[in-house]
Amino acid sequence: MRFRDTLKTSLTGLKTNKMQSALTILGIVISIAAIIMIMSIGAGAQDLILQEISGFGSDIIVIRPGKEPKGPSDIGDTLFSDSLTKKDIEALKKKSNVPELEHIVPGVLVPGSVSYEGETYRPTIFGYDAEFIGSALNIYPEEGQYFTEQDIEMNAKVVVIGSKVKEELFGSAEALGEYIKIKGKNFKVVAILPQKGQVSFFNVDEVVLLPYTTAQSQLLGIDYFQEVLVIATSPEAVEKTVRDIELTLREMHNITDPEDDDFYVLTMEGTVQQIKNILQSLTILLSSVVAIALVVGGIGVMNIMLVSVTERTHEIGLRKAVGATNQDILLQFLLESVSLTVIGGAVGIIIGGSLSMIVTIVLQKFFALNWIFTIPLISIILGLSVAAAVGVVFGLYPARKASQKSPIEALRFE
Repeated sequence: MRFRDTLKTSLTGLKTNKMQSALTILGIVISIAAIIMIMSIGAGAQDLILQEISGFGSDIIVIRPGKEPKGPSDIGDTLFSDSLTKKDIEALKKKSNVPELEHIVPGVLVPGSVSYEGETYRPTIFGYDAEFIGSALNIYPEEGQYFTEQDIEMNAKVVVIGSKVKEELFGSAEALGEYIKIKGKNFKVVAILPQKGQVSFFNVDEVVLLPYTTAQSQLLGIDYFQEVLVIATSPEAVEKTVRDIELTLREMHNITDPEDDDFYVLTMEGTVQQIKNILQSLTILLSSVVAIALVVGGIGVMNIMLVSVTERTHEIGLRKAVGATNQDILLQFLLESVSLTVIGGAVGIIIGGSLSMIVTIVLQKFFALNWIFTIPLISIILGLSVAAAVGVVFGLYPARKASQKSPIEALRFE
């Protein structure tokens, strides 16, 4: 019997039992839809994060204290490590040590809330050089001006606030020139940022910036930094600058073995690759978990096909009586199984893609994220391939069982 005829017979069998076929592929549909959603959302998250990081400049180098974290539990060590100090900054500023360094800015994170006349809000409070952050991210005040280098040197009690902070504390009232409290101390509002939402690593609307020297001396009581940003003279000079930074800090900290480094250096390129690896690993992990559901769906296909073989024993006998071979019967039921799972895979891809689009719209509309809807081609190919493979693997036993039936016994079956 020709393959085309066998395929036609298989599809006719599926159409005859539409409800049974639909229930059979349900598990496959759900599993493939879940895999498509995971891969689509993972790709969207990767694109979003990489967009934000790329906006921070390929010539920027980040130095952090402590050992490089190997997992989430190690991040706290960075926040409490005191290995980067003012002496290190002065050493790095020397052209003889790091000739390709163009600009350097230390920073600290201040936990806590801000208040104004009974109104309280919990923003993200950074001690930094506001002018540097503004130029690096291309963000300039909507009202007022950034605090200056002189303000940093004088430990001035001044702050720059985001639009959300202004709205929460002042409402429609004037905020410029007013004083807000941080940890019980008054700080003068010298600038208000425009509404920007998420930019790079933080939400501009919910940020409070103050001189890092003020944050250290007035709020935290520390003499070390939790982060240092360095700008190289060009993206091409980043690699050499990283080497010079490492050599300088090892000399300052009397470190001879790089394994003993009490700091670590990140570049935007390295950060991008690190994030790609993390997201890809997470996507693979989640997809593997969902793949277990595919196995369950495959077992369902096999069970239904075994039932179908029993129900259609008489049909098998008739086909063999008119000349169908064992191979024809095997191929017919195997094609039915593969057709079921491939159809289930196709429906799952459509549903998964639709749900991913809905998630994208929600993230764009309600969370103001620049989320891009994307379905990797590999996920579609993988979905259909895995669905077909499940059909072959779990359909082979029922198909083989059908092909081995004796035509005489099959015709006698009631």
